[in-house]
Amino acid sequence: MSCEHLVCAQCAHPVIEGRCALCRANRERMHNHGFAGLSPALIVVVLTALFFATLVLRHLLAA
Repeated sequence: MSCEHLVCAQCAHPVIEGRCALCRANRERMHNHGFAGLSPALIVVVLTALFFATLVLRHLLAA
């Protein structure tokens, strides 16, 4: 969801401009996604890479 077209109920200005405290808080909440600022897709890629690295290490240690 984007805040480009949303209008603040408190100040009646676009939320994207962040003119009042409510605008700034909602803009920050809407643009803060993922864990530690990472996108969900990047988190999935990192977890997949860790999974395959674990499989490779288990294979090397078992040999």
